[in-house]
Amino acid sequence: MRKIISLLMVTLIITTSTLAQVNKVTIQASGLTCSMCSNAINKTLTTLAFVSQIKSNIKESEFELSIKPNAKVDFALIKKKVEDAGFFVARMEAQFVFQEASIAQDTHLEIQGSQFHFLNVKPQTLNGETKIRFLDKGYVTAKEFKKNATLTKLNCFKTGKSDVCCEGKHNLGMPLYHVTL
Repeated sequence: MRKIISLLMVTLIITTSTLAQVNKVTIQASGLTCSMCSNAINKTLTTLAFVSQIKSNIKESEFELSIKPNAKVDFALIKKKVEDAGFFVARMEAQFVFQEASIAQDTHLEIQGSQFHFLNVKPQTLNGETKIRFLDKGYVTAKEFKKNATLTKLNCFKTGKSDVCCEGKHNLGMPLYHVTL
């Protein structure tokens, strides 16, 4: 029993959970050639229950998703919806509203049931609206993903799996996203 309590205390110390709300997600899709392509992505994104409004910028192939208040955002589902429409995500950013979230290089934050592994950041405390950029494969171009691999020595970035190197830092069953400011 003592070992279990000690283990739980260590886990609570290592895992940093923070209060944060996502209020906007911006994606840039690749492979679009016309307004019909943009319409296909727009149509599939409107099926997301956590999205209240979508603004499209056809010239930049961007889609700005306004998120419903207090909604839990499924970033993997956003990516899947774009891919289901026949395209790829070239860039994804999310605007969070943070309350006293301390980050540094290789910090893990638990936010709304997902883990965010911060790369290429200086130690700081996030307060208010902050834009987070996703760095994982499938959320950036292949060229950028290769470049971002130099931002950490941890293998979880290359594999996309937290159990490779982050054991003990967070709940291994949660989605893991590598991000930067």
